[in-house]
Amino acid sequence: MKGAKRKKKSVLWSKMLTPHCEDFKQWCRRRLPILEWATHYNLKENLLPDTVSGIMLAVQQVTQGLAFAVLSSVHPVFGLYGSLFPAIIYAIFGMGRHVATGTFALTSLISANAVERLVPLSSRNLTTQSNTSVLGLSDFEMQRIGIAAAVSFLGGVIQVAMFVLQLGSATFLLTEPVISAMTTGAATHVVTSQVKYLLGIKMPYISGPLGFFYIYAYVFENIKSVRLEALLLSLLSIVVLVLVKELNEQFKRKIKIVLPVDLVLIITASFTCYCTNMENIYGLEVVGHIPKGIPPPKAPPMNVLSAVITEAFGVALVGYVASLALAQGSAKKFKYSIDDNQEFLAHGLSNVIPSFFFCIPSAAAMGRTAGLYSTGAKTQVACLISCIFVLIVIYVIGPLLYWLPMCVLASIIVVGLKGMLIQFRDLKKYWNVDKIDWGIWVSTYIFTICFAANVGLLFGVVCTIAIVIGRFPREKTLSIKNMKETEFKVKTEMDDETLQQVKIISINNPLVFLNAKKFYTDLMNIIEKENASNQPLDEISKCEQNTLLNSLSNGNCNEEATQPCLNKCSLILDCSGLTFSDYSGVSMLVEVYMDCKSKSVDVLLVHCTASLIKAMKYCGNLDSEKPIFFESVSTAVSNICSNKGLQKPECFGQNKQDQ
Repeated sequence: MKGAKRKKKSVLWSKMLTPHCEDFKQWCRRRLPILEWATHYNLKENLLPDTVSGIMLAVQQVTQGLAFAVLSSVHPVFGLYGSLFPAIIYAIFGMGRHVATGTFALTSLISANAVERLVPLSSRNLTTQSNTSVLGLSDFEMQRIGIAAAVSFLGGVIQVAMFVLQLGSATFLLTEPVISAMTTGAATHVVTSQVKYLLGIKMPYISGPLGFFYIYAYVFENIKSVRLEALLLSLLSIVVLVLVKELNEQFKRKIKIVLPVDLVLIITASFTCYCTNMENIYGLEVVGHIPKGIPPPKAPPMNVLSAVITEAFGVALVGYVASLALAQGSAKKFKYSIDDNQEFLAHGLSNVIPSFFFCIPSAAAMGRTAGLYSTGAKTQVACLISCIFVLIVIYVIGPLLYWLPMCVLASIIVVGLKGMLIQFRDLKKYWNVDKIDWGIWVSTYIFTICFAANVGLLFGVVCTIAIVIGRFPREKTLSIKNMKETEFKVKTEMDDETLQQVKIISINNPLVFLNAKKFYTDLMNIIEKENASNQPLDEISKCEQNTLLNSLSNGNCNEEATQPCLNKCSLILDCSGLTFSDYSGVSMLVEVYMDCKSKSVDVLLVHCTASLIKAMKYCGNLDSEKPIFFESVSTAVSNICSNKGLQKPECFGQNKQDQ
């Protein structure tokens, strides 16, 4: 009897344990994306392009690491550490396969506020001049990196807390105009912070509200102190960088390996400065001593966390928003999906863990991510390979960069921000699509340059929500709207008698950033469900209040409905209920059209306003050979029949508007 009881207990225990093991495996795959893609990694197809991309990325990581460390008001060597550890952490936890995480201009600029406030340059004389046991650096330098590491640590903790609270679902509030304006304004701040190096001017650290204007006022007041040698070297460096990068972009299809102009410029400038002794003769400021190796880990100073909470929130929000935009762009470009909450975890850990290794705050950078695109990277292996070369620089090449002029490093920063600065061109796009979005872009940009990136971001979100509340008809958002999903069955004259289905979906609500993703998801689900089944769709139940695609009933299908239908179908979107749309909504409509076109699904739009037609034509490359805008559903169906050479279809559930 005892043996039987034990056997029953063991069976019950195994049944209880097995699901938990499966759940644990799924949890690991969901939270450690590297387990998902690494097991399917194709060495033959992916290793070579990832290696080439990794080498090119390492060049950018090293140059930007040095530059952004200076921007963060810490010793340049800490930028090299910031190019190493965050990239490794993100490769394990991040879902963006083409996202290059490391030092970032915007987070560096934010952390510099805390560093300069708590450990100002004037305190250098008050600090003991003896070198510490860590890399032989002074106490002053170690105090400064301690503050930057504390900002990174607390910013990462905030991001992890947002992951725990599942706040990734709230990212729909971060519209494209707000992100574009915030990053452009922050890039303008970064360029302004580099003016003193580009001109060779000695100037105090200026920040705070309207600090942007105070910097230029100081420059004009002290214009006579500009060093002509630094200015000429800066201009020459910028011209060379822009020219070579443009040539690389023009000929990237013909040549597989682009010229690493950043590396060439650093080597050339360092060698020239060493041979001509520019530091002493012309008074050019150089990077200085860069120690070898990586120090043992050390916890950031916890006693300053309360003093850096403002900068930590700025790093957490601005870094995440900029990184998420790049990850979403990468996923859209290469047809895979990302989890917004998982990105919170990945970037949070990429800030928390490296903070114990003297790293400044990190995030994904547009220039490095674009570099991965252009060099043909396939996976995060490219980032891991770049870490190997960064290690070589840390242990071998670093000390050779002593003679690198700061004006050259500043030029690399300015040119590296080109991708953000050219977002000014988006103003024309927003003006043509939705003038309110144009106003949001301009006002967010002004707030960003007048105050700070996090203030501009907050203003943009609040402004967007307020405008949508004013524009969105309350009676439509708060009531459940049902609509009819009409199906046409058409007999075709082919080898066999088959049926083609024309689906008509009505859009009852305005299409804005609040519901654009839901619209896309619901519509794609209908199309995928139709392609997966040979039978017409059954009646779809009433949706919840925020659902865009609703259906009350289908037409009564006759016996022919049980016959298989063609995978290729036509979709008619009735836009009579679409009272207004913003840039996000128009972009989503264009994306629906392009995705359906790639799936051999013809999309036709009816009852569109003139402004919607104009915005869609401006926003995307729509098919110019076939008309896609029609006055009514019946006109659109007749066009489908004439194009296919079909009979006029019988309608089993005509919309009231076309009866």
